[in-house]
Amino acid sequence: MIKGSNMAKQSWKPGNMLYPLPAVMVSCKRDGEKPNIITVAWAGTICTNPAMVSISVRKERHSYDIIKESGEFVINLTTKELCKATDYCGVRSGKDVDKFKEMNLTPQESVHVRAPGIAESPVNIECRLKEIKELGSHDMFIAEVLGVTVDDKYLNDTGKFELNSAELVTYSHGEYFLLGEKLGKFGYSVEKPGKKTRVC
Repeated sequence: MIKGSNMAKQSWKPGNMLYPLPAVMVSCKRDGEKPNIITVAWAGTICTNPAMVSISVRKERHSYDIIKESGEFVINLTTKELCKATDYCGVRSGKDVDKFKEMNLTPQESVHVRAPGIAESPVNIECRLKEIKELGSHDMFIAEVLGVTVDDKYLNDTGKFELNSAELVTYSHGEYFLLGEKLGKFGYSVEKPGKKTRVC
């Protein structure tokens, strides 16, 4: 038992236990080749202005060299409907199969990069590679967001993008989950009745 705690807890060796995470499909393309998709759970936002994101990829993955050489990629958010394709694109190699074809996905022309997005995804985030950090088992690709494409069907009558109605998928400890019940919104813990929390 951990000292100072009345609950039974064990101390484990260092490991990646930061869950849940977004399960995203990253599309990429090298000139003269068919586009490829890699599923990534280690992805995140790292800066607001300029908008920047990161993904971590093993060197031995087929998409690693494609992204490194092309200097760009598209992050595609995943939904309940895309869950099987998300898993497939994480366990099959683009060296062996055409993942767009096998999963009946549609390459969508991007606005700012040559790599296509995935038309069936509610959000496509077009990225240009800025830096590669060699970390060990994975390298981190740090990229600037050049543009975002969103699906019109998630816009409400006032034009607000209702992303959380898209049945987004998360990944936790080897399993996929549907985004669940809303518990609050940013700043709700300090919001006074009748007043909206100002976000700086």
